[in-house]
Amino acid sequence: MVRSVIIGILAVALIGTGVWGYREHQEKNAILINAENNYQRAFHELTYNIDLLHDELGASLAMNSKDRLSPSLAEVWRITSAAQNDLGQLPLALMPFSKTEEYLYKIGNFSYRNAIRDLDNDPLTEEEYDALKQLYEQSGEIQAELRKVQSMVLQDHLRWMDVEMTLASEDEPLNNAIVNGFQIIDEKVGGFAEVSFGAENAELATNDEQIAENLKGKSINEQEALQKAKAFLDLKNTDGATVTESGEGLAYQAYSLSIPDEKHGTDIVMDITKKGGHPVWMLNEREIDVQKISLNEAFENAKAFLERNNFENMQLVDSKQYDNIGVFHFAGLLDNVRVYSDSVVVEVALDQGDVIGYEGFAYLANHEEREQVKPKLSRKKAEEYLNPNLEVMEHHLAMINNQLEEEVLCHEFYGVINDDTFRIFINAENGAEERVEKLANAEPVYRNEE
Repeated sequence: MVRSVIIGILAVALIGTGVWGYREHQEKNAILINAENNYQRAFHELTYNIDLLHDELGASLAMNSKDRLSPSLAEVWRITSAAQNDLGQLPLALMPFSKTEEYLYKIGNFSYRNAIRDLDNDPLTEEEYDALKQLYEQSGEIQAELRKVQSMVLQDHLRWMDVEMTLASEDEPLNNAIVNGFQIIDEKVGGFAEVSFGAENAELATNDEQIAENLKGKSINEQEALQKAKAFLDLKNTDGATVTESGEGLAYQAYSLSIPDEKHGTDIVMDITKKGGHPVWMLNEREIDVQKISLNEAFENAKAFLERNNFENMQLVDSKQYDNIGVFHFAGLLDNVRVYSDSVVVEVALDQGDVIGYEGFAYLANHEEREQVKPKLSRKKAEEYLNPNLEVMEHHLAMINNQLEEEVLCHEFYGVINDDTFRIFINAENGAEERVEKLANAEPVYRNEE
């Protein structure tokens, strides 16, 4: 009897120890996963901000009006600050990376000093303009190297926790692909010619208050929301779907839906507004196989998707391919004028051609009946306000929001300076240079060398 009791006590103790050990292991894993996720987020945000920095420096070079140059330089300063913040969140403290940090500091200091000065009375000197050119070229080199590191991280599923352990081990030479990549970047920056600094994107970015004010239609219940989703996605059934009310924090009320995609073993998630039952966004994060259809075929599918859902007079204004996904940006069309405020984005998988993503924030916030508008300046007259070095390749009329968030009619020009393409909006009433954007060049394909 005593023996049985002792065995029972030991068994309970053993089970308790196992449960405790398992919980400790789970908590440790949770901490490591959280740290890894934070590192990955900071790294990919750094890569994104360096892309933005290169584009904004290029846009500054293409500008022909001083009143637009100051905001662009201020944006360069903001992006540089964000990139520095991203760097500070990566586990690189034990690794020499001072040259790149110093480089970002110099760009930020240069852009800030020139953004706040009166460029009308004190314009950039030739020396400072040459410095801007050098910064643009050098940022492009950093962008290319950083993209190579990002490609390795994504293709080989590299972990930043391994970087932290490699740096902490103090073993020489450091054998880690990420560490080696960042060392190459720092060495490249150290080899840049010293820049002489002289004397000491938007319609899609909209807020939920605008959506709340612009929503039309009667309120719907959860079952009606599910029927709206079924029709929007052209589904045969919505078996197993869940519908919940969105939490606090939004100015408008919405339903969040999760609908099983049995074909791919994933879930389609989306939001639909209570008022009017309007789809806000949709995403199906399924695995995408090898590309089987062209980007043009995918565009036709995206266009058909919008037409089936009663989006009238929409015109494709931009398309990009990311891996095996086509991303299509459509704007509303009013009497041959592009209305960029009425924008939607559709994502199409290039393996099966199905729509896997939709985003309609801007459309919900801004779509309304508008009166026909005509330009005061002709196209020929508007071209006189462009940078004389720009070779115009394409022209449209477009409605955009200016810096004061006022909707203005513009001449939209696509043009080339050297090997870079720019989109420039000239106010159709007064010739003001409302916006200058450097368009992304064709993405190089990075492959790891065996």
